[in-house]
Amino acid sequence: MIVLHHLQDSRSQRVLWLLEELGVDYEIHYYQRDPGTNLAPPELREVHPLGKSPVITDNGRTLAESGTIIDYLARSYGNDPWTRDPGDADYWDYDYWMHYAEGSLMPPLLVQLIFSKVRSSAPFFVRPIAAGIADQVDKAFTSGQIRTHCRFVEAHLADRKWFLGNAISAADIQMSFPLEAALGRAVPAEDYPHIADYVRRFQRRPAYRRALDAVEDHYAYGPDHLGGD
Repeated sequence: MIVLHHLQDSRSQRVLWLLEELGVDYEIHYYQRDPGTNLAPPELREVHPLGKSPVITDNGRTLAESGTIIDYLARSYGNDPWTRDPGDADYWDYDYWMHYAEGSLMPPLLVQLIFSKVRSSAPFFVRPIAAGIADQVDKAFTSGQIRTHCRFVEAHLADRKWFLGNAISAADIQMSFPLEAALGRAVPAEDYPHIADYVRRFQRRPAYRRALDAVEDHYAYGPDHLGGD
């Protein structure tokens, strides 16, 4: 049986969503973040040396990295619409979005999150200095980069229901988390209506809702941020 090592409010939520879409049997091993550091607990290092989530185990194999896990599950347990093969007309588009999610879109979001922690967790006597540094990084790099990426994705989704056209694919699963995170904490949804509509669209899917119900805690980037129904 597939075992998903799932960390609270993390990229593994999208893997859980895909498992529900595929209708396969799976088991969740649930891990909560450390309340002080917000990091994964040390128990995850017993599963994979990096101690991060998502990680799955299946048929004696341990896999980390969201893109690898999603592609593996879609190819192993899904049907043709979930993946693309070399030679398919949209294979390179599929490959691009599978890499873009973590390679391009997530880094500025992560930098912004780190510096938001700097603002809130620095000792009170240096907090104004720390906040000033964080503000400068945000002004010089993160805010502009996030807006650039969001404009790029917004334009792509202007005439598409899903990233590859009219049918959902594993690329949509991979892209879901950074877009939820962007709308949840980085940019206003009203500035990017096509992204907001897209996120609402996949958040209405029954499998997505089942994935929300499968975890112990409320998912921080779920439908509440967009007024989803």
